[in-house]
Amino acid sequence: MEIKKLFFGGEWRETEKVLNVTNPYNGEIVDRVYEANKEDTEFAISTAYSARNLIGSLTAKEKGEILEKIAMFLHDRAEDFAKTISLESGKAIKFARGEVARAIETFKFSADVARGDNGEVVALDAASSGKNRFGYYKRYPVGVVGAITPFNFPLNLVAHKIGPAIAAGCPVVLKPASSTPITAIKLVEAILEAGFPAKGINIVVGSGSTIGNVMVESDKVSKITFTGSPDVGLQIKAKCGIKKVTLELGNNGPVIVHKDADLAKALPTCAIGGFANSGQVCISVQRIYIHESIYDEFRDMYVKSVAEMGVGDQLNDDVVVGPMIDLKEAKRVEEWVNEAVSLGAKVLVGGKRDGSVYYPTILENCTSDMKVVKDEVFAPVVSLLKYSDLDEAVGLVNDTKYGLQVGVFTQDINTAFYLIDRLEFGGVIVNDVPTFRVDNMPYGGVKLSGLGREGVKYAVDEMTEVRMVVFNLN
Repeated sequence: MEIKKLFFGGEWRETEKVLNVTNPYNGEIVDRVYEANKEDTEFAISTAYSARNLIGSLTAKEKGEILEKIAMFLHDRAEDFAKTISLESGKAIKFARGEVARAIETFKFSADVARGDNGEVVALDAASSGKNRFGYYKRYPVGVVGAITPFNFPLNLVAHKIGPAIAAGCPVVLKPASSTPITAIKLVEAILEAGFPAKGINIVVGSGSTIGNVMVESDKVSKITFTGSPDVGLQIKAKCGIKKVTLELGNNGPVIVHKDADLAKALPTCAIGGFANSGQVCISVQRIYIHESIYDEFRDMYVKSVAEMGVGDQLNDDVVVGPMIDLKEAKRVEEWVNEAVSLGAKVLVGGKRDGSVYYPTILENCTSDMKVVKDEVFAPVVSLLKYSDLDEAVGLVNDTKYGLQVGVFTQDINTAFYLIDRLEFGGVIVNDVPTFRVDNMPYGGVKLSGLGREGVKYAVDEMTEVRMVVFNLN
């Protein structure tokens, strides 16, 4: 098996160490990749830093064409990318194909933004002292972007950092998750084939404590964009100094199913929203608050639909729930569920583990102080809870340290707006689950869910600086 090289310093390179990438389902080695160290990372950062003027001078047309070519490359090799995602992350193949389709759109959206407006005229004469003055602002790239990405979307979450960086005119140093680096390496191949300058893209694979710290603390990196755990995000925020930072962190995805909800719509979306990618999605459905008048009906139908889900080898087309990313995570979830049961929770379906596979699990009789409710379970586990009125539901849903997205099911527009105004989340998704995301919308949370916004246009804003220009015409 040929060892995958890393690309930094303008060329593909070997390093001193090698990392095995394994299939989470059976532990078999999928591929092998060279592992970077501190010196490699510093070299990659210096290379990107030296390319700032080159990348920043690309025209809107050039950046748009490069991004369109990347999208075309992904389209032409879609099944290969999907299989790679599935093999190294454990994601069911049907969802891996969906991730590739979304990544294609992300790069196309990035191309549109690259070719779009880059500033606007400011009406200075709206101020009494602004008469006979003309002003406008323009956006300029911040410089080197350090991108740190997780395992659960090894293509599209990388695309959400690299696509906007190219659109903004910023060179990139990318650190993908060590468990899923092969997809990112293949994407770098696509970026180079599309004609992006070689020194503008660098990929280093290795531990966050080594590579991540070098990126976060480097004076040559102007912007950190990170998706991952709150603990690591807080460390990054503490260490990054004055550089710009976007943090996409955790959640414990709540849903409100009100008494007038369309259950034919709510049930299937809550099922997929809770268990796709084995629940390893930061906006996965985790806790469903159901009005007491429809609780029993919803519970019985929900249990039935989840019990019928395909479970097992992620490469099988009929599988919905594949393995967790590794055995350690599967055992952690098992411990959380067992703890909840010991405190009074009841398992309605699932509640068992087979190696790294944790079966889709529904719990009831849960309380707000259980880990499966108050923390981010990040697994195929959903808790069902009752409420009697909207104010109670709002209080229960908001009683969390997180605030990324929340789903609301109701057929009453007044109820929808009542909840929209009171729910403390970055996104309120009406008549759908919090798992809904399209790649051009502003995406991000409040409280411990993060800082800043993604969604291509909004990410480009975060990767550029505003330069105000004023002409005195007096």
